[in-house]
Amino acid sequence: MKVLVYSDDVDVRQQVILALGKRPHPDLPILEYVEVATEPVVIQQMDAGNLGLAILDGEAVPAGGMGIARQLKDEIFHCPPLLVLTGRVQDNWLATWSRADAAVTHPIDPIELAETVIELLRARLATKS
Repeated sequence: MKVLVYSDDVDVRQQVILALGKRPHPDLPILEYVEVATEPVVIQQMDAGNLGLAILDGEAVPAGGMGIARQLKDEIFHCPPLLVLTGRVQDNWLATWSRADAAVTHPIDPIELAETVIELLRARLATKS
């Protein structure tokens, strides 16, 4: 299953990938990561399809993940689940505005991130069955 990881910061992308690993839970398929650093490539990858999940950094510049999430939810029919990384807990209302399916705050807690991703991927697999 392909997972898009968007951030302008390579360290954030690597933190996400290291936190999740190749298989965050035995009942999920092996994950293949697509690392993206710019908004146009996010849109291109999402339009191409075949993604099971997108993780978007809300703190990315110049295009933040929350604005991108809202655009994707508006433009893609049956949009894959979107997880937004927020700068602080107080910003989670913005994740709701963006219509993201879930939010996790920086600094990334590997356990919280894995649990959230597992839940989103299970739901995605259930709807595809």
